Amino acid sequence: YEYALKVRDVMRGIPGTADVHINQVLDYPALQVDVDRERAARLGMSERDVATSALISLSSSTLIAPSFFLNPANNVNYTVAVQIPRQYQSTLPDLVAMPVTPPGAAALLQPPYQPQPSDAPQIPAQVLTNLALISHRTSAENITHYTVQRVLDVEASVEGRDLGSVVSDIKEEIARLGKLPPGMRINVRGQNEVMSESFRSLGLGLVLAIVLVYFLMVVLFQSWLDPFIIMMAVPGALMGILWMLVLTGTTINVESLMGSIMAVGIATANSILLVSFANDLRVEKGISPAEAALEAAKTRLRPVLMTALAMIIGMLPMAFAMGEAGEQNAPLGRAVIGGLLVATVLTLFVVPVIYSILRKKTPVKHLLDERFAAEERGDGGD
Repeated sequence: YEYALKVRDVMRGIPGTADVHINQVLDYPALQVDVDRERAARLGMSERDVATSALISLSSSTLIAPSFFLNPANNVNYTVAVQIPRQYQSTLPDLVAMPVTPPGAAALLQPPYQPQPSDAPQIPAQVLTNLALISHRTSAENITHYTVQRVLDVEASVEGRDLGSVVSDIKEEIARLGKLPPGMRINVRGQNEVMSESFRSLGLGLVLAIVLVYFLMVVLFQSWLDPFIIMMAVPGALMGILWMLVLTGTTINVESLMGSIMAVGIATANSILLVSFANDLRVEKGISPAEAALEAAKTRLRPVLMTALAMIIGMLPMAFAMGEAGEQNAPLGRAVIGGLLVATVLTLFVVPVIYSILRKKTPVKHLLDERFAAEERGDGGD
């Protein structure tokens, strides 16, 4: 609890935290009931009987022996609960006067047998003060466990600042506490765990998307070089995403990572148009790589711009957070717009230059197609 207080105090000084408190109350006022076992035994009761009777009186019989009444009119079961009304439990004298029924006198409602005139009279119930000593004390209001181990929760809300920055500052303050006693550790849990897991999943998804797209293009172009040239637009898309997020004051979150994946896909598609058209020109006209790249950039200028502008214009309402709860999806639109702006420039100006420098040989795909066609005609030789 001493370390929990230290964590609470340092968290209150971190910008962006609100309502910092310790969830567990360890000094909650309580009443200690110590049953006099010897006296209870003389009256035909055990400590368990006293505790059970008190539990029924305070929390109803539904916890001990639930009973139900079947209404014959509608065939619906209704819970029948026996409990002392709350207005009769408001003071300490009311509690000490609580009736405690011995097990053999459960009989107040349904006697197990009809009493005979010769039977000795019995007291059906005792008050609690006759069987126990009641004193004031303090105890824990609630005891919390996490994976079996006892824990104390220092809880806080985030207000006016992003969750990642707040959690980062909290971890730094925790590290300044130094070495903790044996058997004690401090874990940061909550929405931060979900956010970190989402970041890892989406980051892995972005990397896998790039790798899978690259290998798919290797199969399509039958070359390792052409997909590499096409993927030169991807770094531009990522740079544009980061610049746009910085300019708009947007954090890297789940929505912006989803927008990154979308921007990378569109940028790759535009770059494929250009490189594929340049290869076709070289085979058809036999021109140099530089001439083919220049001609492909001119010819594919309109399709590339139309694809990028259509996506950018469609994302503008989302980027400006228009509509109800629009701020939630705004990072996605901003990431797509920023990525496409830079990626389109790289596709039209940088990718042709890289193509003219690296793609000196004739495209392999067309050579393989010609060989397969010749083999089908039967003039492929040995």
